[in-house]
Order: sequence, then C-alpha cells, then structure tokens
Amino acid sequence: MKRIITYGTFDLLHYGHINLLRRAKALGDYLIVALSTDEFNWNEKHKKTYFTYEQRKQLLESIRYVDLVIPETNWEQKRTDMHEYHIDTFVMGDDWKGKFDFLNDEGVDVVYLPRTPEISTSQIKTDLNHSV
Repeated sequence: MKRIITYGTFDLLHYGHINLLRRAKALGDYLIVALSTDEFNWNEKHKKTYFTYEQRKQLLESIRYVDLVIPETNWEQKRTDMHEYHIDTFVMGDDWKGKFDFLNDEGVDVVYLPRTPEISTSQIKTDLNHSV
C-alpha cells in the first residue's frame, strides 16, 4: 500500500482544497491529512481560522479522498510523521516548492502540486471583507 501525506490548515474548505486532495490521493492508496491545530495556526503561523480544528477535521473526514486526519502541532513533526505513518510520498502545493526537500533524506518522495490558480482562502477572506 502506497501512503501519501499532506499538511495544511484547510479553513473555509473550497474546490482548490478538493483538487489538491484528489490529486494527492491519485498518487497512492491511502491519504493522511495532517491538519494544523488552532494553537499551531495562531502561535506559529499567526493565522486565525474561521472554523475550529474539530470543525475542519470533520469536514476533511467527510471527503472521500481522505483516509485519516491527524493533528499538526509543530513544524518539526514532519520528519517523525514520515516514519510513524510509513509514508511513501509527501505532497504540498507548489507555493512551498523546495521547502520540504529535506524529507527526501527520510526516504520519501516529495511532490509539489500546482495550486488551483483562481482560488485561495486568503482571497476568499479578502473578497468577503470588501463585499460588506
């Protein structure tokens, strides 16, 4: 069984997220999503999410491409996750290109998928703020 992992916040879930998850799942048999916790988003990424971790987790678990959702609590856990979950392929959007190449040293393939260009959570939030 080929195991894939991706990481993210997945707030305001949209079709760009679904595209990423669908393409990630197509690379293997079992897709794990490491979902950033509320604390990690606020303390490390300086992001405030609209939906809580539990709400975002429930949304992700309802998507047929996703087999398991685990918490992402810090930047360093990626290296240990590769071994703990027996990962074959690490997938991220291409806006992170090159940032996780060090995971090749852990014996996994690192793949950066093109983002869906016309959609982003940041853009949705900006558009909503300006529509009032």
